[in-house]
Amino acid sequence: MNKPKKVVFLTGTRADFGKMKPLIDKIENSDLFENYVFVTGMHTLSRYGSTYREILKNKYKNIFIYLNQTNTTDMDMVLANTIVGFGNFIKEIKPEMIIIHGDRVESLAGAIVGSLNNILVCHVEGGEVSGTIDGSIRHSISKLSHIHFVSNQEAKNRLAQMGEEPETVFIIGSPDIDVMLSGNLPTLQEAKERYGIDFSEYGIFIFHPVTTHLDTLETEIRSIVSALIRSGRQYIVVYPNNDHGSNIIIDELRKLEKNNHFRIFPSLRFEHFVVLLKNASFIIGNSSAGVREAEVFGVPSINIGNRQNNRTQNVNIINVEARTEEIISSIERVSTMRFSPISNFGNGNSSELFYKIITEEDVWNIPIQKVFIDNGM
Repeated sequence: MNKPKKVVFLTGTRADFGKMKPLIDKIENSDLFENYVFVTGMHTLSRYGSTYREILKNKYKNIFIYLNQTNTTDMDMVLANTIVGFGNFIKEIKPEMIIIHGDRVESLAGAIVGSLNNILVCHVEGGEVSGTIDGSIRHSISKLSHIHFVSNQEAKNRLAQMGEEPETVFIIGSPDIDVMLSGNLPTLQEAKERYGIDFSEYGIFIFHPVTTHLDTLETEIRSIVSALIRSGRQYIVVYPNNDHGSNIIIDELRKLEKNNHFRIFPSLRFEHFVVLLKNASFIIGNSSAGVREAEVFGVPSINIGNRQNNRTQNVNIINVEARTEEIISSIERVSTMRFSPISNFGNGNSSELFYKIITEEDVWNIPIQKVFIDNGM
């Protein structure tokens, strides 16, 4: 590569930034690239902690913050607004590559803008499955992307079933495990002091709406909260993402604000969150952290409902329905369980693998015009 190539990372949530941060840091600190970070989505909403401030603290040279929604904007309009804003942005800076993550509508907007403007689109953690609309969004992003950085062989195999060229799919693991296994995390005491947590033992609760099952959400979250209260244990609670139905969950969580068994947060800084997770008795809810990050620390997980259907499962996960008595029974069971750390999503060297691949000239010569590989599956 001669002159530095312009690379844009698009981040719309606290979760995708936590996962992409090791990759962003690699590009930011390289003389081979000119790094840009386009910040939008949940990051811009005060209700969820205005997490764009955490990104600003990293002092990346080129950060652009774009408000694409309010607390009441429908997901289709969030997609449309992001396409407009991000489309204008890339026409101004003219990047050679766009890097997006996962299954959010902001990432879909990035893939649409990139593919329609003949810019290489890299998708991190494609080829995975879940039990919600997120899965459809993730697969749509993969079909619009030119380069795939996946977590494991299973994900690569799924992309092959979708007709993606094997030469464009690279297994690097999950980048957030780089952070989790690094020696640069705060201590547990530092994490507790930052957020005013005085629990000696606790569970972590995160529950997101399932947009295809909103008709039962209110009943489900009330049953879950009832179970948490009746368990008599202490919990660190994190707000859901901002999908349809989040208002229902947040309204129920606010009823716990005066209960001294609960500490409730709109968001937690990723490094502090993983330290709190590492030292938790268990995690409960339907967050992907319960099926991915928890296993890295050997933390037991109670997975409620179908949001994580078909995601990689392991022995530290108890799957339950959103029924009060069933959840209470699982909490009693899981509280005494501990497992050996494992990882189905890499070994903590994702950023190194990513950087090695992205500095090879062949990657930059991958054709913009995609073809479907019919492998007879």
